Amino acid sequence: MFVLLGLSDEKELQLILFPVFLVIYHVTLIWNMGLIILIRIDSHLHTLMYFFLSFLSFIDICYSSTISPRMLSDFLKDKKTISFLACATQYFLGAWMSLAECCLLVFMACDRRVPIGSPLQYSAIIVPGICWKMVAGIYRSGFLSSLVHTVPCFNLYYCGPNVIQDFFCNIFQIISLSRSNPFISQMILFLVATFVGLSFLFVILLSYGFIVASMLKIPSTKGRAKAFNTCASHLAAVALFYGTTISVYMHPSSSHPMKQDKVLSVFSVVLIPMLNPLIYSLRNKEIKEALKRVINEATHLH
Repeated sequence: MFVLLGLSDEKELQLILFPVFLVIYHVTLIWNMGLIILIRIDSHLHTLMYFFLSFLSFIDICYSSTISPRMLSDFLKDKKTISFLACATQYFLGAWMSLAECCLLVFMACDRRVPIGSPLQYSAIIVPGICWKMVAGIYRSGFLSSLVHTVPCFNLYYCGPNVIQDFFCNIFQIISLSRSNPFISQMILFLVATFVGLSFLFVILLSYGFIVASMLKIPSTKGRAKAFNTCASHLAAVALFYGTTISVYMHPSSSHPMKQDKVLSVFSVVLIPMLNPLIYSLRNKEIKEALKRVINEATHLH
């Protein structure tokens, strides 16, 4: 058994935080599910960009649901214990979704590069059959990457301290509780994080390098602005995801106070799944128009 200390040990503050995070979790579910349904029912949104966006929303729902329900229930408990198996399962699923999102953001960046850099070849390069293969590859890569480093980390010998100073199963804190030598597990974790996270970030930056080069060749200012608008939401999502992930996981353990780490973790784990659909929806003209069409059709039916 592990003991999760949660966000705070003050009972009064926990009772205040419970409804706040309950609302955030429900908004995350409703907004992401709504975006998935809207993309499915509106034929104007049946393009690769929105195909990927619907799966980003699905990943955000799964990622948030691996941690938020447990965190909410812990607000109402005096003793926040979690079994070894439940902790391993929570971390594995969370890492799977997080690594899948890394991969998906790469495909979304490449998808933005093709229509801007080679608009005439877009329909020939992106054929319907390849879309589902891409998604299958995304989930498969996330699953295998998560499995490769989760199994060694939870295969260590745990028999002493069992207190995790966080509201979820933080893998770095769990490894520090082990009685066996964690060097191999730490190296595997480091290699997976470096190879998957940083290499994917490099591909995204490289794709945007090509996008910027292609945008500079567009003669009109209006054309360049339109090309930039197609990438703005994705750039914001990438900045949020990698900014918080690097802040949470890639810093020396002594450089951030524990409370600051928890705030960063809340932003990474709880708020980003809610913000992603907002970023893509509020600044997206096509989604707004699709929503108006659906509302008008529903009104006419009544």
